[in-house]
Amino acid sequence: MDRRTFIKLTTVTGATATLASCGNPENQIVRFIPDDDIVPGIAAWKPSICPLCQAGCGLQVRVMDADADVIRDGQRGVMKMLVAKKLEGHPQYPINHGGLCPRGQAAIQITYHPDRLTHPLKRSGARGSGEFQQITWDEAVGELVSRLDTLADGNGQQALAFLSRRRPSRRQELVSEFLARFGAPPPILFELFDDHVLRHANRLSFGRDQLPTFDLGRARYVLAFGADFLGTWNSPVAQSVAYGRMRQDNGGIRGKLVQVESRMSLTGANADEWIPLRAGSDGVLALGLAHVILRDGLRSATAAGPAAGALAGWGEGLPNYTPERVEALTGVSAARVQRLAREFASETPAVALIGGSPLAQTNGLFHALAVNALNALVGSVGTPGGVFFTPAVSSPTASAKAVVPSGAARSVATLAADLHAAQQPPVQVLLLDEANPVFATPRAWRVREALENVPFIASFGTFIDETSILADLILPDHSFLESWVDALPESGALVPVAGVAAPVMRPLHETRAMPDVLLEVVGKLRRPLTTPLPWKRFDEMLRQQFAALPVPEGDAWTRAQAQGGWWGELPGAAPAAGSPAPRTAPPSSSAVPPRQTVSPMQFVEPQFDGDASGYPFNLLPYPSQTVYDGSLAHLPWLQEMPDPLTSAMWSSWVEINPQTAARLGIAQGDVVEIASQHGSLRTPAWLSPGIGLDTVAIPVGQGHQSFTRYASGRGANPVSILAPLTEPVTGALAWAATRVRVTRVGDANGQLILFAGGMREEHDPTR
Repeated sequence: MDRRTFIKLTTVTGATATLASCGNPENQIVRFIPDDDIVPGIAAWKPSICPLCQAGCGLQVRVMDADADVIRDGQRGVMKMLVAKKLEGHPQYPINHGGLCPRGQAAIQITYHPDRLTHPLKRSGARGSGEFQQITWDEAVGELVSRLDTLADGNGQQALAFLSRRRPSRRQELVSEFLARFGAPPPILFELFDDHVLRHANRLSFGRDQLPTFDLGRARYVLAFGADFLGTWNSPVAQSVAYGRMRQDNGGIRGKLVQVESRMSLTGANADEWIPLRAGSDGVLALGLAHVILRDGLRSATAAGPAAGALAGWGEGLPNYTPERVEALTGVSAARVQRLAREFASETPAVALIGGSPLAQTNGLFHALAVNALNALVGSVGTPGGVFFTPAVSSPTASAKAVVPSGAARSVATLAADLHAAQQPPVQVLLLDEANPVFATPRAWRVREALENVPFIASFGTFIDETSILADLILPDHSFLESWVDALPESGALVPVAGVAAPVMRPLHETRAMPDVLLEVVGKLRRPLTTPLPWKRFDEMLRQQFAALPVPEGDAWTRAQAQGGWWGELPGAAPAAGSPAPRTAPPSSSAVPPRQTVSPMQFVEPQFDGDASGYPFNLLPYPSQTVYDGSLAHLPWLQEMPDPLTSAMWSSWVEINPQTAARLGIAQGDVVEIASQHGSLRTPAWLSPGIGLDTVAIPVGQGHQSFTRYASGRGANPVSILAPLTEPVTGALAWAATRVRVTRVGDANGQLILFAGGMREEHDPTR
């Protein structure tokens, strides 16, 4: 032990010394010497990046002195240090323009969470028991190095798998580079509400394998198919800011919003016109509008360009999508179809969006292609008020083998299937980073049972969840406020954006940043990588990447650190007040893949799991406005925040149309059972007129078994009873294609508990 560490461990307050002298050592408070000179009471604002979704919003963090509970050299104590006090949106950041959603505000609780992992752990009990013992970082890194050395010695690099969330960033690029140079497959990127179907459709329609950016601020007419773009879909803060401009600052014209969906979302509640339709028929309505536009000579069929080539019958004027047939298939009246078509063609600029449940049907790709062609028909692609694609920022060091397409070759479903089918597990070592597929996949995939067959699992998780509890080794990551953080937003801005921020505070605990751990592991492998990684630390990689970006003057890396990132200049527009004006970076070659060809598609009825006679209702799981897909359920601020449409908190509920509820004898707050062919759950009923007669909806996010004190054992998880149906072209989970039956099993005694802070299933199932 060096002198400085000794002084830190033995420097205590007078009160502590008194307690110790009284023979109460358990009450001792170790007070460590601060690492920095601190001016008390003076706040500073530092840039950072929100990590909670792939939007990559820019932050400003208020940092001030405080007494913080810390761990140093294995000893718990208190230290005066600069800590984050408040998160706000970055005013100049091109994605969120100073806005920040409630989920982003709550991100600060990650750093101070009482159940956060504070040191490396090694499994000491049966797998999944949650029994771990504390080990040192040298032991943890050595264990992981040993496992990777064993793979390499036996030429088994293909038996390494890396499973993480989709977060476009240099961090994700580092993982891909490591795997490619080690000889392992690309990372498996998993999220329940991934938009892979839309990315694939954009590749077919426009040659862009990415999510779109919508210039809502200059649009006069917005037609959204299922996309809750003001709530949870894509880049909601960027879209909310642009929507505000469309409503209030659009040349004196208040733009119109028409929302088409089977269950009223937050966006639908803000719409001028809300249109319910039958599940799995969105593309029919889109082509019905196109049919009227072509029939009435409002646009030429050739105006849609290549986007029309993916749809059968376009050249003939789409004869199968007359208003009368559209009414029969969708439930939207023929008169309304014709009116919407004329409005969409005349109230320009107009733009159509699609996302969420329409793409989660077995025919979801057809719907996306239909909406893309509708946009192309009215000239809304690449024009003000229309559809754009955020230019990608190139990587000067990325290798071709490390590029991960939107649909990686291996998915969680295929990984689970391979592990179940093989005599010898095809994956010998699995690395986990922020993904929780055990919670967020259908029970029918048997992901937990599959992962139990993997000989060795290591997690970089900050918390114990349903997947990381299976790990043999846990190497806990810093929080985003304690480490270098970056983002390469896929959508949300009309200019290229690369966010980066240094740590805003020192680590509280004995954690380490995952990218730095990965680079340390690489440096200790017996067999070097096929091409060595040129960095020892993650900030060295970031410095090299940002140094290559163009700026009008000075150093791009220094400028990026000061303002929280680098972004290009909008062609023909003055830079935002107070912000520099760097030039646009060349797009990455990987961002513009070759356009694929596909046989022209036509409408095919969606498939549903469950016979309609025994399972008469379509189940619509949807991302929670607060805890999203369940990955944020451990944050108490979000659990405590009332849902904006129901005011419910701390639990689950099922939304049922009042007419349907009356027919089933269900009253507000009654406990009902929702059963599919793959399982059942029980939860209180919320009667809502904003849902179809044949649909029931449950927010996703609750029902955790192992995810801190705030989320475990609370509510129900609708994902667990979903059918394993997929969209056939992309293989994406069709999470809106399950039928269920609904049965009343209890009265409304639990209603007050549900809507005042939690639900206990105290009911008599015989009633």
